[in-house]
Amino acid sequence: MRLQVLSSGSGGNSTLVRAGETTVLVDAGLTVAGMEERLESARVAASSIDHVFVTHGHLDHARSAGAIARKARCTLHCAEALMRAPAIRRSKNLAALSIDISKTVRGRQGLDDVVVTPVALPHDASPTVAFKLEHAGRRAVILTDMGHPRVDVARQLGDAHVLVLEFNHDVAMVESGPYPAPLKRRILGNAGHLSNDQAREMLREMASEHLHTLVLAHLSETNNTRERALEAANASLVELGLAARVRVVIAEQDAIGESLEV
Repeated sequence: MRLQVLSSGSGGNSTLVRAGETTVLVDAGLTVAGMEERLESARVAASSIDHVFVTHGHLDHARSAGAIARKARCTLHCAEALMRAPAIRRSKNLAALSIDISKTVRGRQGLDDVVVTPVALPHDASPTVAFKLEHAGRRAVILTDMGHPRVDVARQLGDAHVLVLEFNHDVAMVESGPYPAPLKRRILGNAGHLSNDQAREMLREMASEHLHTLVLAHLSETNNTRERALEAANASLVELGLAARVRVVIAEQDAIGESLEV
């Protein structure tokens, strides 16, 4: 199984997961043209996508999900509450997600099972989920758009080999930054986004001896820096005794990431 972040940030989020003959797209927050450009860069035809999974209804995650699923003639999986959303209902083939209930999907040839488990997150688009994806004994977790750390969520999503984890903002930068007060309250609230320090808390709870790659995701261009996010992540890995064996990479907004072996 391989994982490749196609886009990460407030301008649009999407992650590609390939397991043998099965291709899964998690979120499609760019425009259709933007998604097709990123897929082409990853050498994946949009028509080869077998399943699209949507974490929640905010446009930076769902903007072209229905259109991409329709073009690919594949199944779009989302919470039932999202199925009437304009960005979702363009898909002709919808399947409902049940929170905490694993779903097994396959490619068009009926091969290469991928088990996908949605786990509910506190965020101001309800419902919002993180995903654990499992194939052939390997596990990848995609967790962004979480308002505050929760131990129960960490336990459900722990033991990943590759972890995509939100490091959205630095609290001091938000407080002193240019955003209006209501937006600051949203970001810093319990249904907003994880700060670097909160992401550290989640990482401490989620990391295990199986973790080999940590992807820092959904960094704010205004309220964070790569250096601050890396410093926070590395501090937690040092505390856990994992710094020497876990690779840390940063997901980009404007370019696809490398294809990571899970």
